[in-house]
Amino acid sequence: MSSLEESFARHSPRLRPGRVPLAAYLIHGLVVALFAGLVARAFWVDGPFAWSAGLVYVGYDTFLLGFTAVQTWRLRRARPRRVGDAARPTLGVLIAAYNEASVLPATLAALAAQTDRPDRVFVADDGSGDDTGAVVRESAAALGLEVGWLRLPRGGKARALNAALLACETDLVMTVDADTLLAPGAVAAMRGAFARDPGLVAATGVLRPICGAGVAAQMFQWFQTYEYVRNFLSRYAWMRADGLLLISGAFAGFRRAPVVEVGGFDTDCLVEDYELIHRLRRYSAQAGLGWHTAVLGEAVATTEAPGDVRAFLRQRRRWFGGFLQTQYWYLEMVGNPAFGRLGTAMLPVKAADTLQPLYGLLAAGLLGFYLVTGRFWILVPAGAVTLGKVGVDLAFHLWSVRLYRRWVGRGAGVSYGMAFLAAVTEPLLFQPVRHLGAALGWVVFFSGSRRWGKQRRVALAGIAAG
Repeated sequence: MSSLEESFARHSPRLRPGRVPLAAYLIHGLVVALFAGLVARAFWVDGPFAWSAGLVYVGYDTFLLGFTAVQTWRLRRARPRRVGDAARPTLGVLIAAYNEASVLPATLAALAAQTDRPDRVFVADDGSGDDTGAVVRESAAALGLEVGWLRLPRGGKARALNAALLACETDLVMTVDADTLLAPGAVAAMRGAFARDPGLVAATGVLRPICGAGVAAQMFQWFQTYEYVRNFLSRYAWMRADGLLLISGAFAGFRRAPVVEVGGFDTDCLVEDYELIHRLRRYSAQAGLGWHTAVLGEAVATTEAPGDVRAFLRQRRRWFGGFLQTQYWYLEMVGNPAFGRLGTAMLPVKAADTLQPLYGLLAAGLLGFYLVTGRFWILVPAGAVTLGKVGVDLAFHLWSVRLYRRWVGRGAGVSYGMAFLAAVTEPLLFQPVRHLGAALGWVVFFSGSRRWGKQRRVALAGIAAG
């Protein structure tokens, strides 16, 4: 067993679970009981409140929007932070790659174009069957970039990242997906944030999706663009509440020593980046270290996102299945004041989120059922609530554009007109697909699937070829 595996065995609650508090069982039990009761109510009650599942869904989602609005209020006057001249920690970039020869030239070119180049770059080749190695060597030579290529047997993304983590002995490490292009100032922003804040253990940049050509791909890119805007503002809100757990591994920065201390990335988790943050924050709370996490508006990257229904469902199924895994493994933190606001606020909200996609599908399904069966005495008030919710979402969409532009800076790639269209069409065109993908995550969770499948690169492959 390697030293990293030994550290993981000591610090992973999956292998060494802690005592689960009664509050955790009560919180999750209430979430399940409420859902079961609302499902039964839909068929036992024949009045406006038969749609109580929809009322709860609308109320919960509106509450989260309100929380985000309050926590992000200060961004209305924000200006992009300039990178100062703080102490300069060394920084290495880790790229896990499986048959990514078509996109790696563009990814490496973006790293070479940084205003503050990384000190080292490692490409961990996870048993690729294409010419990834040759592409890495040729691109590195052409770009004048120092790149280490690690040829590994097929073992999955987390195992590849762990190998690169051990090889890269810099103060900081950044994980960058092979299909992610960093904006020129991204490395400087990431390095500067860690230099200014000794307690910062992990940080995520802001991602923008790109899906390629074609009508369907452009539709998915449009919807996901505004979804990402809201999601990253939500991360900012939870950062302000010291409850940020979602650090996107597609572009994330870590202090290397703490990551090694807790055992690196979990090779059995579908969302190794998300699980690692739980483990880092759990260890920090137990040891009284005061580590925290952040989202950096000045660190921006573009990443390939699914451009068709099948790919989108596959991605969201994996994401939600991994979320469920992590929530289960870290039950000891739910409702536990020993873990601060993570235990008393963030993780209880995540307990409710486990059934949110089921609520969304149930609410939409019931509206369709009432329409087909002619139960207009239920459909009319339910429709009025739904329209009111669209109005709330519209207001938040438009407000989020302003905040996002202030936070990220010029060239944010969002507009009020497109945000308006997204707000009024999402409930019919995008949200049901998103909820379906997440609901399928329950199948992944119960089946125990651990596969890291090959993703078809379309948008960035075209950029690399150009």
